[in-house]
Amino acid sequence: MTLGFSVNTLLPKARGGGQLRMGLVKLEERDWLQPAPDLAARAEGFAQWPQGVQLTPAAHAPGCELAAMLGTQGALPEAALAAHEDLCLLTKREGEDVYRLIGAAVAWPSDWHPADKIGLPLRALHAPIAGYEEQLATGVDRFMETLRPGPIYARCNWFIAATGDRRWLPDYPPQEAFAHVTPDNAGETLFVRSERQTLRRLPQTGAILFTIGIYAEPLGNLSPANIAMLGKAVQTLVNGEGDRRGAPAYADSLIGFAERNAP
Repeated sequence: MTLGFSVNTLLPKARGGGQLRMGLVKLEERDWLQPAPDLAARAEGFAQWPQGVQLTPAAHAPGCELAAMLGTQGALPEAALAAHEDLCLLTKREGEDVYRLIGAAVAWPSDWHPADKIGLPLRALHAPIAGYEEQLATGVDRFMETLRPGPIYARCNWFIAATGDRRWLPDYPPQEAFAHVTPDNAGETLFVRSERQTLRRLPQTGAILFTIGIYAEPLGNLSPANIAMLGKAVQTLVNGEGDRRGAPAYADSLIGFAERNAP
């Protein structure tokens, strides 16, 4: 199964609300990363936001392995300049059973700062996600432990943002950020952001690589079926998750726009 490399192709495979789930699909090597990345945009992204690169000493060897896999020289920062995707590395410390974030090269974050996350174990990394501990944590831990070198797994998600910029670090509370949005203008003022995420274990060092490919489109550019899905999904987010995504500030406008554009 493939996921595609655009919001319109990713959304049908994303969760439409309800209980959290990993929703993994297995990818072929040819479908792993975006085939034609805009490397100038990547270089500009990191130049504008150098704090997106956070490294521990443990990230050097797997970063070098990854750079070689991507056909470039260097370590994790150079690897991230050679791909569309942001790149994160996770390993277990000697004597521990938990995976920790040991390196991150993130030009286009979705409302998070790598400096706040570096060194943290998986459950702490996902602590802001309502329902993660109860619904996903055990399954994710089991998956990470059993992941072998070779297979590539992928999933995707979605967010609603007030900007189409790839780097999304909200500066204002949702009530302010979405104050200008109405059912009439939601097609131009709401932006649908999807992360195309992949997981694989590096064969030499055994580190786990987590990639995040960012795609964003105005709501009005999406297919009628995707607009309808979002109109329904925003009503059924798990308790608390809607608040984290700022849904109460834009939900009525999104739902109204979806109803007016129903297929």
